Amino acid sequence: MSRTSSSPSLDCPMTGWVDPLTDECPPLRGDVRCEVAVLGGGYTGMTATRRLAERGVDVVLVEAAFCGRGASSRNAGHLTPTIAGDPQILATFYRRRAPELIRFADHAVDFSENLVTALGADCDYERTGNVSAALTLGQLRRAERITAVLRRCGGEVEFVEGSGAGLPEAFLGGILERKGGILNPGKLARGLRSALVSSGVRVFERTPATAVTSRGNEVWVSTPGGRVRAGRVLLATNAYSRDLSFSPRRAVAPLWVTLAETEPVDPEQLEATGWTSRSGVYTQHVILENYRPTASGSIVFGTRQVQAPRGALGDRTPDGAVVDDLTRGFHERFPSLRGVPLRRAWGGWIAMTPSWLPVVGQVAPNVFYALGYNGHGLAQAPYLGALMADHLAGDPTHDDLAVVWRERARFAPAPLFGAPALRLGWAIDRLFDRFARRCR
Repeated sequence: MSRTSSSPSLDCPMTGWVDPLTDECPPLRGDVRCEVAVLGGGYTGMTATRRLAERGVDVVLVEAAFCGRGASSRNAGHLTPTIAGDPQILATFYRRRAPELIRFADHAVDFSENLVTALGADCDYERTGNVSAALTLGQLRRAERITAVLRRCGGEVEFVEGSGAGLPEAFLGGILERKGGILNPGKLARGLRSALVSSGVRVFERTPATAVTSRGNEVWVSTPGGRVRAGRVLLATNAYSRDLSFSPRRAVAPLWVTLAETEPVDPEQLEATGWTSRSGVYTQHVILENYRPTASGSIVFGTRQVQAPRGALGDRTPDGAVVDDLTRGFHERFPSLRGVPLRRAWGGWIAMTPSWLPVVGQVAPNVFYALGYNGHGLAQAPYLGALMADHLAGDPTHDDLAVVWRERARFAPAPLFGAPALRLGWAIDRLFDRFARRCR
């Protein structure tokens, strides 16, 4: 794809879902005291802070940039009950625990839906479900088998195939997750932030935490402009945890994920692709591709190539070669939409874990963490934020919190998320695509 005036904007350090924030909260200056300090203003941190404040706990939120700046407003907007990476991993490696994990994932979607309603957030939510889609007959038959396993474990899923599935013509069918749908994650993050700020909770933005130190019955959070002295601390720093000395070592592996958005597609042209269900779609590749329509009539798509960090995490613009590769994949799945120009591209850091499950627990006396959503944080991050808030407020451990709780903050290396393995995964996927084209 040549870089012409019709090429997408790659100078996009922000998300494509919402405009830049104009009313940032002031940074911390001096010392403050509180019962609980929450570090990180994504879905986990904001939801935990809101829940604690509602329960009468004196809570402070500290955010290095501004609330919702990270993956919360940069993801593809698929609200899905997927757990353990994807249905195949769940059915293969977690079959015995599957009923508990499916229960947790279903409750997470319910919680996020209720959150949208409670906030009155205008985030374009559509209850369409999402489909783990098959590109070959072999994948389709495997999807049928996995659907049967998930249904026996309590999953609200359905095997779909053929034109009746309402999927784009490139996809033969797959596993329809009936719970959830698609939404604008940037608008949801803004709605959550607005509710939090307007409630009077102390929120400090542009306030990176530089150290977390246990001092007797207190935990001191050091920042460039001051210090928070708290009874307990919740680390909700997700991908950025890797660069923090006080977070659990090797708990997460950050990956940069790229998304692109088309200009609005003519409704008749979109209907001609067979995509009448409006369900979000993600493929069964090693490194999945995802596609979803938006309320403005465009199509947002992404992943396919993910990038491991080099050095400290920070802002970056999308790699032109990655956007070109994403575009090739889009044209393969939607050949009739080749003439639709791209509007823009953006990206963000997500947090993967060695187990493919989110991780929560305690890393030091009075220091807790909730991290690592493996690309499914739109549902799981708010829910775990609320569950951790209840835990910190003194409630017994909820069954859904217990199913992902780590008794020890020890994590194995994750070579699958290193650059060599990611390049190999991409190469395997492209070989599969060649095979799939020959089979059609």
